[in-house]
Amino acid sequence: MSSTQVVYGLHAVRAILARHPDRVLEVRIAERRDDPRAQAIEELARRQGRPVRRVEARTLRQMVGDAAHQGVAAEVLAMPPWSEDDLLAALEQAADPLLLALDGVQDPHNLGACLRTADACGALAVIAPRDRAAQLTPAARKVAAGAAESTPFVSCTNLVRTLRLLKQAGLWIFGADAEGAQEAHEVDLTGGVVLVLGAEGGGLRQLTRQHCDFTVRLPRLGAVESLNVSVAAGMLLYEATRQRAARRECGVTR
Repeated sequence: MSSTQVVYGLHAVRAILARHPDRVLEVRIAERRDDPRAQAIEELARRQGRPVRRVEARTLRQMVGDAAHQGVAAEVLAMPPWSEDDLLAALEQAADPLLLALDGVQDPHNLGACLRTADACGALAVIAPRDRAAQLTPAARKVAAGAAESTPFVSCTNLVRTLRLLKQAGLWIFGADAEGAQEAHEVDLTGGVVLVLGAEGGGLRQLTRQHCDFTVRLPRLGAVESLNVSVAAGMLLYEATRQRAARRECGVTR
């Protein structure tokens, strides 16, 4: 039997109603929330044939705790993370795939932000270890603003093992490091690429760094020593997207 989970927040609930209405068991909206955005979600749910219930604010608090739910929550069937086998099967159908791997990122808000940017940049998936790392909690889903319903999340037992498998599949592994050998714009990110970022504060683990083909750094012009991991991920993903767009404009194919 499939497990259930709670998705909350205007963007996240609207996204799952639009993309996966069959997974939505019930939408609950605060009684006093009668603005256009809440009305639009209620109308979308009814068009999709999903049950909608107006509830007291305390009912939503019981569902999501003290989280900022914006007066909207939904009970949904959980979508299981991809396995390594799912990822490798998807790679067989993908041309020049772009992947994001997070080495022990523990803040669910950072995971959600990374998922959102990965979705915007057309990444095939986001990868993270199963232990001692953030998973797809309701908080991560809310920050992702719907991206968790469109960009697969791969929860792996051992990140280094997964990186080895990706190398064998023909992808290049680029680790983000403040002391990286080259700046991101100096390397070719247009082929099959995995961008690997380390945990908040500690960065890449030594063993993970050893399994990267290249280390790259972002330019630093100010006094701040390091960037938030989700900000750094966004900068690297958009650099890869920029290079790929430039290649297409030039008519270059592999």
